[in-house]
Amino acid sequence: MSYVDEVLAEVRKKNASEPEFLQAVGEVLESLRAVVDANEEKYRKYGILERLVEPERIISFRVPWIDDKGDVRVNRGYRVEFNSAIGPYKGGLRFHPTVNQSILKFLGFEQTLKNSLTSLPIGGGKGGADFDPKGKSDREVMAFCQSFMNELYRHIGADSDVPAGDMGVGGREIGYLYGQYKRITGRYEGVLTGKGLTFGGSLGRTQATGYGLIYILDEMLSHKSISLEGKRVVVSGSGNVAIYAVEKAQQLGARVIAMSDSNGYILDEDGIDLDIVKDIKEVKRGRIKEYADRKPGVSFHEGARGIWSIKCDIALPCATQNELDLEDAKKLVENGCFAVAEGANMPSTLEAAAYFVEKKINYMPAKAANAGGVAVSALEMTQNSERLSWSFEEVDRRLKDIMVNIYAMTSRAAEKYGHEGDFVTGANIAGFEKVAEAMMGQGVC
Repeated sequence: MSYVDEVLAEVRKKNASEPEFLQAVGEVLESLRAVVDANEEKYRKYGILERLVEPERIISFRVPWIDDKGDVRVNRGYRVEFNSAIGPYKGGLRFHPTVNQSILKFLGFEQTLKNSLTSLPIGGGKGGADFDPKGKSDREVMAFCQSFMNELYRHIGADSDVPAGDMGVGGREIGYLYGQYKRITGRYEGVLTGKGLTFGGSLGRTQATGYGLIYILDEMLSHKSISLEGKRVVVSGSGNVAIYAVEKAQQLGARVIAMSDSNGYILDEDGIDLDIVKDIKEVKRGRIKEYADRKPGVSFHEGARGIWSIKCDIALPCATQNELDLEDAKKLVENGCFAVAEGANMPSTLEAAAYFVEKKINYMPAKAANAGGVAVSALEMTQNSERLSWSFEEVDRRLKDIMVNIYAMTSRAAEKYGHEGDFVTGANIAGFEKVAEAMMGQGVC
């Protein structure tokens, strides 16, 4: 049995009840076969794969808080500190009812390789809670965040573990979390990223994941002499990543015609009016179906998954994991879609991803495509350490350079191991090689 198969069998045995984590590990290890087989002796010697798939630490804790009715509520909080071989743990906090250990382990595992691709000194981690901020008052969200930080503070620090935001955790939540951290510790340090601009945040952080997604998409297509100008683009989701992916795509001349949320999707053949979307989602925290009420000629369709049946040139899944399955992938390809870049974490199932690769679609997986957010988070850490604040233009320039470099690394790694054009394999190998070298260099620890 090969080294990869041995480790996969052990992972499946130990984590049988964690489907999201098994999916992520299976996809990555399968794509690493070429590099692992070529270096099996030294990787076995240091137990690289066994250590790579096992988090260094998992913290689980209760989060009691009081709602506006005066009732005590209790949620479960987590921090998965996955791998610190190349730097302090770095990865977002997710507040959503679906949060569990399996999802956070998969996200932390992916984050380790994604962070490696940025070429910045940051390890991988993830955290969150099964708390839903939707429908909660500001006071309730503040109460929850403060209680969450009452436990989390003892496990994080500017040089050890630096959380950021993720699904359900935006600027409001980061502000409440940081305020409580500062209150408890008495330290004013860059321990959280995505902070407000008045207390250590970075210009460009809000836009980073969406902008970065379009920068790497544009770089990928430019190598095929394809421009974004005039291309029909479908974007799932309508949160932070989706909104700023739409903004940058439109700046580069693309025509974005559809967006979605968990209730359904809108189709606007004239092109999405982003000012309306921002007002609905960022100001009023409403539902995407309101867009159809405010702009004539726009249709709203129940069921978010139907968005992949729309005829388009480019698809950008920016909502959540496993939102695009094999049937969706087939519909996209049948309708002429020639490029897919992932703004969400693992939004395509294994079967869908394999289909895109098989059909030679220009397919950029999440760990490369959505690394812009964590890249600018790391740039925020640098600014905090130096007590500096860079201009938006400076941050955006650095972000674009990072995304262009990620494309180059991914492309080279795929070509080196005989998988030219397969950016899934290329991204996994490029991210893995740096982490593996660091782990071997530091011995077994």
